[in-house]
Amino acid sequence: MPGTVTPHTDIRATGWISRLPPLIRPYALLARLDRPIGTWLLFLPGAWGILLPGAEKGISPDERLRLLVLFGIGSIVMRSAGCVVNDMWDRDIDRQVARTAGRPLASGALRMRHAALFLTALLLIGLLILLQLNPLSQVLGASSLLLVGLYPLAKRFTWWPQLVMGFTFGFGAPMGYAAATDRCDLAQAALYLATILWQLGFDTIYGFQDMDDDARIGVKSTSRLMAGRARVFVGICYGSAGGALLLAGIFAHTGFGFYLAALFCIGMLFRQAALVNPGDPALCLAQFRANRNIGLGIAFACLAGLLT
Repeated sequence: MPGTVTPHTDIRATGWISRLPPLIRPYALLARLDRPIGTWLLFLPGAWGILLPGAEKGISPDERLRLLVLFGIGSIVMRSAGCVVNDMWDRDIDRQVARTAGRPLASGALRMRHAALFLTALLLIGLLILLQLNPLSQVLGASSLLLVGLYPLAKRFTWWPQLVMGFTFGFGAPMGYAAATDRCDLAQAALYLATILWQLGFDTIYGFQDMDDDARIGVKSTSRLMAGRARVFVGICYGSAGGALLLAGIFAHTGFGFYLAALFCIGMLFRQAALVNPGDPALCLAQFRANRNIGLGIAFACLAGLLT
């Protein structure tokens, strides 16, 4: 049941972040380096695409490992770039939301010119990484920048910004698959669909934390739209994602180990959906973060499919 959300912040300015030089610390917070969960959730779909059994054709284990390393570094860089773009667009909105009011641009710790220079440096690093991939992956990677730029605007025009987020953050899946196979096919499409629906589900859970503030300032979200039927909606997202994932395995002609591990992960998703509570922000944040382990489980499923 939807309820009043207790104001809180998910910024972690303590720990190793607090030991950084004062001039660097705001940039680390702007890039969300204090919260690596976003990097994991960007990286894992790419890892699925690289490890999916159909993706191993034509590449050696060493090449697959090289791609995983490149995608890992790229995920850190591009997630940081995406956060900078998001905060540049949303700095005025962030000042009005309890969870985000402490962000560097919203709080005034950094100015727009600082963010623009930082974003330029991140994009240059991202370009260098992209140039290490095959031409098909380069085209896909370049096209994803349009989604990265437009995603922060979605909440101003549609009740489905979480779906736009799924298309954006999930783009690693088709990119990883293309980097490993140098082709586009049905297995790739099914994997991308699974990623979009998975991320729609968990980002809706994440958005439940901000519903009161979003309603007050007029920001649209799938979380607000579906708060009254949260468990059903998230369950449909996760169930459909699971079906698309199994379909990707079929198209990729995977081994039986993939299905055993994937079904276990799908079960974890259904359990999460059954426990969703929009009125409990701490639970919502914990469930959102739990998707890292579920995503790692799916990566293991892809690997198991290679070995069976």
